[in-house]
Amino acid sequence: MGSRRRFLASAAALACAPLAGQEKPRLHRIGMLEAVSIGANNANLVELHKGLKELGYEEGRTYLILYRSAEGHTERFPALAAELVRQKVDVFLTRGTPATLAARDTESGIPVVASAVADPIDGVTGLLSSVSDLGAKRMELLKALAPAVKRVGALVNPDNPASLANWKVIAAAAPAMKVQAEMIDVRKPEALAGSLEAAVRNGVDAFIFGIETLTQANQGLIIDFAARRRIPAVYAARHFVEAGGLLSYGVHYGNLYYRSAAFIDKVRKGAKAAELPMERPNKFELVMNRKTAHALKVVIPPDLLLRSDEIVE
Repeated sequence: MGSRRRFLASAAALACAPLAGQEKPRLHRIGMLEAVSIGANNANLVELHKGLKELGYEEGRTYLILYRSAEGHTERFPALAAELVRQKVDVFLTRGTPATLAARDTESGIPVVASAVADPIDGVTGLLSSVSDLGAKRMELLKALAPAVKRVGALVNPDNPASLANWKVIAAAAPAMKVQAEMIDVRKPEALAGSLEAAVRNGVDAFIFGIETLTQANQGLIIDFAARRRIPAVYAARHFVEAGGLLSYGVHYGNLYYRSAAFIDKVRKGAKAAELPMERPNKFELVMNRKTAHALKVVIPPDLLLRSDEIVE
């Protein structure tokens, strides 16, 4: 616990201001653009530091991280990216399409490594999370767990190209699963709670929550809403299930951050980000929460139990 506090304290200090000028050699600066605070992202940061350490880097001696969070507001990414350019970062490390586009579009020449992005982006290297391809699979798993579901609401931010692409996959797959898919258009955090309530009043009886700036920054609100309304929901990542969500299907994001270290190392050694191929995930995990299923009076079918990678008790 003590080491975790020290890590968070040092990271928070770097998030607020750059280091003062020092005599020792300049450290390699990694400018992170994220949707959530350092505390909420700690598990992924631990994996990133682990990957860098294994490649011979040492935090505070050979590199430092300047962390900037949009706190759920996608429109803040361009200004945060510009701020990191002024701080003279050597590489951007981004998560999600809006953050990655904001970093690339600074036209600063600073290489951009994406720790997780739905689809390839010109001039960027890093890791793909295949988010857009997984919406239909998540709906299929939700229907298997809660077969009575008739009307599924998908939270979509049309300002995020990846979120919109994910919705198109869900909408196309819904008729074959005998469900009606409804897009819940939310672009600002302050509109989230009201939009979810309105969807339920209009007959939505299940939800699909993808990985997006809004869902990451408002994880607690979303999970609490589903629990209070006793509505089944499927999520894009395991940390939602560990926090009380019903089930998730997607990549292990901690592993993507760990793998990001290798891309940072390649760029540091002179490789051009635009010439490095992006890495596709080769494993997806199904995680379910037994306690939440019991609270919703949902029975987990035996075949889903066998297919699951982990059951959270």
